[in-house]
Amino acid sequence: MQLPIGYDNFSKIVEKNLNFVDKTLFIQEILDDKAIEVLVFTRPRRFGKTLNLSMLQYFFAAHAYGRTTRGLFDGLKIAALDSYMQHQGKYPVIFLTLKEVRDHGFSTALEKLGELMRRTYREHSYVLEGNVLSSEEKVLYHAILAKQANQTDLEASLYNLTEYLSRYTGQKTWVLIDEYDTPIQSAFLHGYFQEMVSLLRGLFGAVLKTNPYLEKAVITGILRIAKENLFSGLNNVKVYTLLDSKYGEYFGFTEEEMKALLIRANLTEQADAIRHWYNGYLAGNVVIYNPWSIANCMNDNGALCPYWVNTSSNDLVKHLLARGDVALKKNLALLLADKPIEALIDENMVFGDVEKDNNALWNLLLFSGYLKAVTCESFRSRMQCSLTPPNYEVKILYESIMQGWFLETLGYDNYKNFLESLTQGDVTTFTSPLARLPTRYLQYFRCNGASSRKILSRVCVGFDG
Repeated sequence: MQLPIGYDNFSKIVEKNLNFVDKTLFIQEILDDKAIEVLVFTRPRRFGKTLNLSMLQYFFAAHAYGRTTRGLFDGLKIAALDSYMQHQGKYPVIFLTLKEVRDHGFSTALEKLGELMRRTYREHSYVLEGNVLSSEEKVLYHAILAKQANQTDLEASLYNLTEYLSRYTGQKTWVLIDEYDTPIQSAFLHGYFQEMVSLLRGLFGAVLKTNPYLEKAVITGILRIAKENLFSGLNNVKVYTLLDSKYGEYFGFTEEEMKALLIRANLTEQADAIRHWYNGYLAGNVVIYNPWSIANCMNDNGALCPYWVNTSSNDLVKHLLARGDVALKKNLALLLADKPIEALIDENMVFGDVEKDNNALWNLLLFSGYLKAVTCESFRSRMQCSLTPPNYEVKILYESIMQGWFLETLGYDNYKNFLESLTQGDVTTFTSPLARLPTRYLQYFRCNGASSRKILSRVCVGFDG
């Protein structure tokens, strides 16, 4: 059995008859959520966000990328629900991903937004036919196509397109936005944060606030960014994070889905090992397996490797942990000793706080998939949570970060001697290199002796250089 890896286009998976986990009842729940006009889902990278949006696009649109969507859902779970299938192919749909709207400077990022809207307008250029658009609207439309629109026109472009499509089809428009927070993260790292926030606030506010041409919007990202006021003034938005059980089973694989996959892949004898490596994520009270790691593991005949961890450089995580204070290092030691840490979690991410507020860092690690919330209790406007690594795959990342600290200071040869002295019980040789480590790296060893030895042993034994 081969699970699709790297596919984010629902149509390709169906047409190529690839094995996949049927998540089409996500469509049913979206339609049933009638009271909410704008839904935002935040999940870690590689958890199926883009594929789910693609599935929504192919379900609600009659055509996508010049091809009919009819028949794509035959035989899938949603096809058995006639009342919901009545919505298939009945709406205009705008689907755009903001993953490329990033750069080292704002002007280039703005240019990339212009290119994104050019492609989106070109896909729907059929609205130029007939008398649906006025002459002025056609001029503006062609300005978008020619990438001659200014920032104000770009901010209004998404709203305008919902109006044009609704006029043309007689139906309200679905808006699907993927990776909405990627431009914000890039802008924060490269120093044009406020400019990007202003741009996206204009873009989102125009299309999502009191838009009579909007049927529903579904938005995905990794982090919930609210204090930057991207959705300022909007009272029709509902955000679902990893702390919410609702919709929890649609991003990642559930235990029942995993049992079926293991049988089909003839890997039932490795179920416990696979669970240890890749299970453990929680969406509220829904237990989830990492879908990227599972797909790679099964396609590699059950080979256990850090697939998800290796999809990113993890440089930001390493940087923030290395710069952390004594309290943060002590909490890191607890995580490595298989003990939970306590933190106040605010679902609203504030990027400026991650280097000066430990709770903000734990926020980032939780919603990015590097931690899970075992328990949570309301505390004023935040949640008091017990946090642990979700599984072994992520835990070894923390161990490798610590190994990197040792290697950075001691060098490869000295580190090998350091390991040998530990295994041979040579206390003098073992403790001598520790004096050369920066104080910020050593603070977490100031716990009881048993815990210190356990952590050091785990870090050292894990090194396979």
